[in-house]
Amino acid sequence: MEINNINDVQIGIENAKQDAMPLKEVALTQLTQILKLLPINMSNIVEEAFDYQRIPKEYLLSSILFAYSNAAGLAFKMNALGFTNYANLFFTIIGSRGDVKSLAIDLATDPLNDYDSKSYTEYEKLKSEAENLDGINRKQLFIQDSTVEAAMFTHSKNKLSLGLLVDELFGIIQRMSNKNSNEGAVWRSFFLQGYNNKYIEVTRKTTDCYRIDKSYPTLMGSMQKEFIPQLFANGNLESGFIDRILFTTKLTQNNIMSAQNISPVVLENYSEGLINLYKYRLVNEEQIGIISTELKLTDSAHLKLMEYVQNLINKQQNLGNILFQYNAKMQISIHKIIILAHLINHTENDDYNTLITVETVELAILINEFYLTNFKIIIEENLSKQTMKIELDDIIKYAIKNNKTQKEVVAISNYNKSTVSRHWNKIAQHQPATRN
Repeated sequence: MEINNINDVQIGIENAKQDAMPLKEVALTQLTQILKLLPINMSNIVEEAFDYQRIPKEYLLSSILFAYSNAAGLAFKMNALGFTNYANLFFTIIGSRGDVKSLAIDLATDPLNDYDSKSYTEYEKLKSEAENLDGINRKQLFIQDSTVEAAMFTHSKNKLSLGLLVDELFGIIQRMSNKNSNEGAVWRSFFLQGYNNKYIEVTRKTTDCYRIDKSYPTLMGSMQKEFIPQLFANGNLESGFIDRILFTTKLTQNNIMSAQNISPVVLENYSEGLINLYKYRLVNEEQIGIISTELKLTDSAHLKLMEYVQNLINKQQNLGNILFQYNAKMQISIHKIIILAHLINHTENDDYNTLITVETVELAILINEFYLTNFKIIIEENLSKQTMKIELDDIIKYAIKNNKTQKEVVAISNYNKSTVSRHWNKIAQHQPATRN
């Protein structure tokens, strides 16, 4: 039930508020620390984009992580704590109209979009010259606002990765929550399977069937903040898709116009790092096929990761249902972010095969916690105590009317005993008696 989820979330929020610092201040502090630890070619573009184009720093950070996630593809993996993980992640930028969400995404992905444009030109040329189109496939890193069938088909032709750019993610989430929407069910399956890099098989009676042995979708979406409450309604939470998204709320704002542009050197340095990673992947793909480079951790890095995941597990016991589930996915995302952090730190010299250090793991932990803070902000701003109270009262009224007990209310709602008892006693005083 959504009702118990709301209460559970509030429990998690109250636990998180042990520190007096407001959540947005926590997120801003984390963002500042992350930018200080990132390579200069990345932090510079974030700072100049904020100063000269008024792009919120957190929006561009997420967009850059998405770009690197897509560039890495299946070319890199990490085995740790008994699991194999890759660097694909799902991101969503939350904001209002005019918050330059799209500009952040465009700036971060421009270097790779140039490759897509060149690949399309080459593809068109090959088609015009070929007598038979069999075996002629378009190389494609990104696909925009497509149908799920087109997304899966494109991924089958681009096996190392597929970056999904969704201008308004809420549309897909709405379809997922509609039990009568077959497309929504397929989108959900695609994302859930893809996040864990599982196989995806498409079987049709009237068209060609195909199979993606190991999937690697990445996602960058945007969402109007007015739609956020719907994330927690109509069964969306139960799908498990929301738990896998790294949300970015609006934290920084620059209201001062500037006539200055981002320095060409800053743009070039950022582009060079991203393209270096993509070229390494291309060479790897062309020479040996889809065989992933295994990244390994130093002993101290491995210990740091193990301690962090154990800490996440320990925290779960005190969390409500929504934060409990989000915490569980953080135990996966930390592996993916470690891979990204390592690749980002080594794009200038291409020495990706070096051991992952404890400093890289610490940066990844900070990034992982940053997105947790953003998720808590979303919950805090959209799920009010008043809404909780009304919904709990409705449950109790229904229970009293149908001769149910307080114990049964606790069992189905996950509200604690004292809260149920307090509301029950208040309502029972005004509730007419029922017959046995």
